[in-house]
Amino acid sequence: MPNEISERLRRSAEQVIPGGVNSPVRAWNAVGGATRFVKSGSGARITDVDGRSYLDYVGSWGPLIHGHAPREVRDAVSATLASGTSFGASTSGEVSLAQKICEFFASIESVRLVSSGTEATMSALRLARAATGRSSIIKFAGCYHGHADGLLVRAGSGATTLGVPDSLGVPPEVARLTRVARYNDLDSVAALCDDAVAAIIVEPVAGNMGVVPPVDGFLAGLRRLADRTGVLLVFDEVISGFRLSRGGYQEICGVTPDLTCLGKVIGGGLPVGAYGGRADLMGMLAPAGPVYQAGTLSGNPLAVAAGLATLALLERDPPYERLERSAARLQAGIESLLAPSAGCVQRVGSMLTLFFGVREVRCYEDALAADTERFARFFRACLDEGVWLPPSQFETWFVSTAHTDADIDETIEALGRALRARAPI
Repeated sequence: MPNEISERLRRSAEQVIPGGVNSPVRAWNAVGGATRFVKSGSGARITDVDGRSYLDYVGSWGPLIHGHAPREVRDAVSATLASGTSFGASTSGEVSLAQKICEFFASIESVRLVSSGTEATMSALRLARAATGRSSIIKFAGCYHGHADGLLVRAGSGATTLGVPDSLGVPPEVARLTRVARYNDLDSVAALCDDAVAAIIVEPVAGNMGVVPPVDGFLAGLRRLADRTGVLLVFDEVISGFRLSRGGYQEICGVTPDLTCLGKVIGGGLPVGAYGGRADLMGMLAPAGPVYQAGTLSGNPLAVAAGLATLALLERDPPYERLERSAARLQAGIESLLAPSAGCVQRVGSMLTLFFGVREVRCYEDALAADTERFARFFRACLDEGVWLPPSQFETWFVSTAHTDADIDETIEALGRALRARAPI
């Protein structure tokens, strides 16, 4: 069997892990076929347990801006590991990473390290509620901010004032505190914004319904609306922070949020998250203030070492022009393969998505109109051609500094063969 080891692992996993996976998207339910188990990664490539090599455009869902296992990150983690893995006490590395984040992000005067993006968004919203004395929040359909109860909420038909839980186990009473607006639609936000709303949380570049950039004026309009209504504006830059620029997408768009949530890149592939903002807001956190949030593994030495090494690389050799060229090369190559009505490629910097069956995606409803069956066939064909893509039409592809021009050209040729074989246009 060509996937014999992966298949054996899958059967074993299903006996001891719910659904055989520790995160649902790894099950590949959206694209069909059995997940393959990864053994190793180096640069732009990963190798599965059956010995197959793939050009990787998942990149651990975004944090691997320098590709797999860059030497500087490996060396930093190895050196730190020799001194211990975790202390449940403060270390100098935590201070250095916090200083670097504040240096890079103009809007962040003070920052708290956590262990995941979910922790970051959950904690930022608790802080926003405490600061405003209000209970409700506004999020956008199709934007994912982790799996905290109040954020696992989707829209009904169009914008709605009351949330509907996306998952069993989320109490309706909690879901009702989340109001769901339409991305890129300021009117839908204004209709929901009143004196019960504590915060508007948004991905400044949506990356969880595929890549959907903000239209001109959308983010600035959110800032004005928040100022007018006394609401805090929270940017979830867990994906976009450090990946699109050193100071996040907020540096590019010129809109300053009250609070920012970070993750991914600042861990260099290890578990990490952070949230930060104005000093007066962050000063409300315990032990300085009355808002409680804690975590034994927050600022874990290994994650901090990986993050510091990654940010040092970004500072010493800024990659953004190089990433832009590589991602634009990939986008142009894919577009050259597509008939005008076959789909579209949407890209911001080194983040992109190929949508089948739609001309443009500006919001979640547009994304849901995409041809998921064609994408599933395409995904499976790409695997056969040695290209590893996110196993969902509604996810982001990530280009790293490890992807060479030759890798990009090889990818385009492989995608062309995949289109002709399994997703003809």
